[in-house]
Formats: sequence, C-alpha cells, structure tokens
Amino acid sequence: MTTAASRRLRIKHITKVSYAQPAASSHNEVRMTPLTLPSQTTLDARVTVNPSTPTWSYWDYWGTQVTGFDLMDPHGHLTITASSLVETHPAGTLPQAPTWQELAERTAGSRLLEYLGPTVRTTVPAELVEKAREAAAGLDPHGTAIAVSALVADRVSYLPGTTGVNTSAAEAWDQGAGVCQDIAHVTIALLRGLGLPTRYVSGYLHPEREAELHRPVAGQSHAWVEYWAGDWCGYDPTNRTRADESHVVVGRGRDYDDVTPHKGIYRGVPGGPPEVTVEFTRVA
Repeated sequence: MTTAASRRLRIKHITKVSYAQPAASSHNEVRMTPLTLPSQTTLDARVTVNPSTPTWSYWDYWGTQVTGFDLMDPHGHLTITASSLVETHPAGTLPQAPTWQELAERTAGSRLLEYLGPTVRTTVPAELVEKAREAAAGLDPHGTAIAVSALVADRVSYLPGTTGVNTSAAEAWDQGAGVCQDIAHVTIALLRGLGLPTRYVSGYLHPEREAELHRPVAGQSHAWVEYWAGDWCGYDPTNRTRADESHVVVGRGRDYDDVTPHKGIYRGVPGGPPEVTVEFTRVA
C-alpha cells in the first residue's frame, strides 16, 4: 500500500482559437492560475498570449485570479498558454461535522447563503431533491455529501461528448450521462436542496495515481465540489473520492459560469470551438 505524499506538478494548459475570418478585435479573461491554499502552493504561474499583447490580473469576487487582455488589431488566431508549477498535499482530516441545526444557524446571514441558492445551471425538480433526501436520511453533512455524490454518479455516467457547456443539472440527470462539469452541477443542486452550502470547483486532476517523475502525460481540466461542514471540504463525485494531492484548485464559484477558464467577446464572423490541451508532468 502506497502512502499519500506531497506532489510537485508542472501543468501546461493551451487554448487555441481559430477564426473563420480574422477577428477585428477581441476582449478576453482567463481563469487558469492555480490558487495558493493550505492544500497546495503555487510556486510559479504565468499566462502568455499569441499574438503578443500586454496582460493584467486581478482577483474576482469569488477569489479566483483572472488574467485579462485585449487584442485591438485584426487576428486570425489566438493561443493562450497557462503554465504553472504547484506543490499539492494529501487531504487532511475532515473537520467534525456540525449538526444540521448548527449548520443552519451558521449559514443564516453569512456569505454561505450564496452557496445555498439555485442557479440556472443548478436547478432541479423538487422530486429529485426528495430522492436525495431519502438517500441521505439520518446522515450527518459528511455522510450526506458522500451519499448524494454516489446517487449522482450512479445515475449520470461519465461520457464525454454527450453534453455541452450550456447543459443544466436537470438535463444531465434526465440524459443519464455527462462530463465532470455536469456531475458536479447535479451534486451541487441536490446538496444545496438539502441545506448544505456547496460550491463548484474548477481545476485540474492528474490522470495517473502513480505518476512517473518527469514523464509528461495528457490530461484535461476537471471539476468537483466543496461543501461546508465546519470548513470547506473537497469531494470529487465523478471519481467518488475526496479531493487530494492529485487535484489542483484554480477557482471556485456558484457554478461553471463563475469560473469559466476562458471567456471573451470578439468582433468578427463565427468560428469553430477552441482546441484545448492540458499536459501534466510530475517533477517531485
């Protein structure tokens, strides 16, 4: 049995956008810089753009670092490269769960309320919340998070290509398939419906548990959830596991819309979807 240990991960996230005809101008914001947290330390991070242009950064309302830039000259393509070096740590001991009464009292009048209300992406029918309530009957907040995550993972199979970025939680549940974003949205919807403050986490997951040092491997962006039970606790419903040293947090919010890795507007004719690649290299 292998004991969990800290990891040092180099991550390269490349987004390539091609336009059918040169865009006259574009305005962009990128959320691809990992946070420094008790569970991880960002040792180096930078975002570069081609065509070259000045960038600026700021922290948004939800605590995510944003890189912004404008391209004011015509351009037929755009390449964004986010490179980072992050040291991650094994998951710590879970805090003692409050009672549901204590949780309700702590939530009332605090910013936790922002993670209790439904959004367009995290709205589900009342009968689905009741199904979650039955699955979690008699459990404390930690047990509820695990039980509801299992309910969702049993129903919504991980199947890339079956949903799009605008798919809602209700649609993913009805379809019975989706990607990590969809599974996170359904889990969030149900946990919030049960009174447990829950937020969406955007980041990365190294695809290999026993990764060789210095060997690059292909991966992708990932999404999971954090619920509040005395403190924020990360859980990955897609993989039915606590967030650990393989997970790298970039941002948190109410749903995907708050932490979209790249969003912007451009002046020009419609183009195709961006080409995205993520490469991981474990260096320690």
